[in-house]
Amino acid sequence: MRITVIEHEADAGLGFLAGWLSEAGAVCEVVRPYLGEAVPERITGGLIVLGGEAAAWEDERCPWLPATRDLIRVCVERGVPTLGICLGAQLMALACGGAVGRGEHGLEVGVTEVVPLPAAGTDRLFAGLGPSLAVQYHRDAITELPPGAVPLATGDPYPNQAYRLGENAWAVQFHPEATPEIFVDWTAGSAETLTGLGHSVEELNTRVKESRNDLVGAWRPLAERFAGVVIAVQTA
Repeated sequence: MRITVIEHEADAGLGFLAGWLSEAGAVCEVVRPYLGEAVPERITGGLIVLGGEAAAWEDERCPWLPATRDLIRVCVERGVPTLGICLGAQLMALACGGAVGRGEHGLEVGVTEVVPLPAAGTDRLFAGLGPSLAVQYHRDAITELPPGAVPLATGDPYPNQAYRLGENAWAVQFHPEATPEIFVDWTAGSAETLTGLGHSVEELNTRVKESRNDLVGAWRPLAERFAGVVIAVQTA
């Protein structure tokens, strides 16, 4: 059971997902286009597109983004199990007819509450999820969902926290993969900016560390269920 992973930068890897997916039987093949590796035109198995600092439309900054959007669109159309995370969720929105822009409320960072919507109750990944803590780190936002998208979770101040396209494609604005260690790396790299925006880096880091068990409890099942979808599609 093979999952292709598009990683946009070295400090935004699979994190928690690496262990959860491996234990569920998945073999992840990580493609690193920032190191010159080519984004495939077609894949089998499953696809995960991770987060990154770039905006979903910054093709000059990250020349592989058009190929990534094309791959996402093809996977959605073909029913390949797909999961977009943060930037990956925004790329899916653009690839499939939605809209993404600078978030009008500015940077969302740290631990926030994500609230499931009614459609989550019968969704294969989100069923049974209650209001849950999630790690956030984004300044852009999905302002319009793609046609046919099913909203699955919301939050404050950015409502489009999770959605599904078709039967086998999901997108989450938050970071289910982010371990406390990864989050500390992110805040260390932008400490001056965060402080300038009025955030306490120490408080942000402490809150994520204290929430570790809640984060694992909420999002490990999502990863395991996504692995199950990949298995089901491959063996159908």
